[in-house]
Amino acid sequence: MRSSNPVFSRRGFSRDGGYAGFGAAPQAGGPAAVQGNPYAQTQAPTNPYAAGNQQNLTPEQLQQMYGAPPAGPLQTGRMTMDDVVMRTGMTLGTVILAAAAAWIMELPVAVGFGAALVAMVLGLVQSFKRKASPALIMSYALFEGLFLGVISQVYNERWSGIPMQAVLGTMAVFIGVLAAYKTRLIRVNARFQRFVLGAAIGFLLLMSVNLLFAAFGGGDGLGFRSGGMGILFGIIGVLLGAAFLALDFKQVEDGVRYGAPREESWLAAFGLTLSLVWIYLELLRLISIFRD
Repeated sequence: MRSSNPVFSRRGFSRDGGYAGFGAAPQAGGPAAVQGNPYAQTQAPTNPYAAGNQQNLTPEQLQQMYGAPPAGPLQTGRMTMDDVVMRTGMTLGTVILAAAAAWIMELPVAVGFGAALVAMVLGLVQSFKRKASPALIMSYALFEGLFLGVISQVYNERWSGIPMQAVLGTMAVFIGVLAAYKTRLIRVNARFQRFVLGAAIGFLLLMSVNLLFAAFGGGDGLGFRSGGMGILFGIIGVLLGAAFLALDFKQVEDGVRYGAPREESWLAAFGLTLSLVWIYLELLRLISIFRD
């Protein structure tokens, strides 16, 4: 199954219709079936990241073969949770520092929207690349941070303190989704992914139509971003961002479990950053409606 997050849809995080796609589905006709057991399952799923049958052996089998402990993730170049945390910290840290610099320098709004355009282009390029590019991801984080600093200052001038409220809200959503995911209150499966993908497409189409009406007709277009409708769509936007976070957590968990290459940790950090930026911007708009 393809991930709804464009970051993960180009690499091994999705493959051949199996969720997260690291393991191939079992096939009928394994050795046990040949020996006459009609109920026996097939051979164990293979790991697409393993280069050869030897790497498909369990750690216990490797230890029996070589008489030494098997190599860990660091020795084999596989992704670990520490890698994801470190890369995510670097990416989000760049966003925060750039946003703080833009705030202090009081950059013009035009510069902020120019940075947003550059960030969007860089994000799309990385999303369609087959390999992670740390330089590209960090450049995206830099320009995205500049845009967030400018737009946050604009909101703060009209509604004092709203950026900090949005930051705290984003942190609360992140912690809440992580807790719900770890306790399995949120079950990320094929049905969940299809629902989130469909809802996101519909949401983006409606926002695009609203933007067109606002550009050519003035005001708030169809009214999806103000008043009661604005509150409703703001809540939907935050919920969609939370759903994308749950998908990101699933992809990271599967990547670590199945030994994805270490470079995939950059894609994981990129995906988490995209989801958090989405949630922050939606909270900015939602809180501003309540404050207004």
